[in-house]
Amino acid sequence: MNRRRVLIDCGNTRMKWAVIEHGQWREQGSSDYADWSDLKTHLTIDTDCFIASVANTVHEQQLAAVLEAAGVVANWLTTGTEFAGVRNTYQNPRQLGVDRWMGLIAAHARTPEPVLVVSAGTAMTVDALAADGEFLGGIIVPGVSLMRQALLQGIARIAETSGHWQAFPLTTADAVQSGIVAALCGAIEQQHARLAEASSMPPQCLLTGGDAEMLLPHLSMHAEHVPALVLEGMERVAGEGVSE
Repeated sequence: MNRRRVLIDCGNTRMKWAVIEHGQWREQGSSDYADWSDLKTHLTIDTDCFIASVANTVHEQQLAAVLEAAGVVANWLTTGTEFAGVRNTYQNPRQLGVDRWMGLIAAHARTPEPVLVVSAGTAMTVDALAADGEFLGGIIVPGVSLMRQALLQGIARIAETSGHWQAFPLTTADAVQSGIVAALCGAIEQQHARLAEASSMPPQCLLTGGDAEMLLPHLSMHAEHVPALVLEGMERVAGEGVSE
């Protein structure tokens, strides 16, 4: 029987979900961990639930309690070593975040070409995937909020006022915002160039995560915004019933 599926992508500060019925994406939503009301409306006892989580233990326990109250048995996905042609070459494969693994699976399903997978969330990950599905490696840098917090905590007279991107900022707030954008875009562009050199061809670039739209206009190369990339990978795994 083709049962109804709810996919839940639990990040560090927010969660996203999707409802899949008969192979069709019916609904999508997101929230922080303070409000469970919308998610609860999609949880019924006949639902198959799949979770990819990098959230802390408290948030995972809260989610588990919500699912138990709804009579839903959860399938907590884990990072594997190989799936649908994607090969995890991390020295300790389980150490690769399950969200990154799902993003790589979705990216390889989208394109047969080399692809850079960028997730701009609390932390930003930039992962390189070869055309043959080999994960070449990736970097992790602080995201927008973490960079701003570091400056506020470490440097005197940095105001908390939000700034705007400027090519040549003339206020401290704008200088902070513009510097953060420059740093994150620089990390993406540098990895893109490295993957292009390793692949002998320009790779595609897929962006997901809460801050993706902020970065997209400032990148020097074409990139595609795919907000549900992790959920796409989860749906492929859920459809096979295995994670590796």
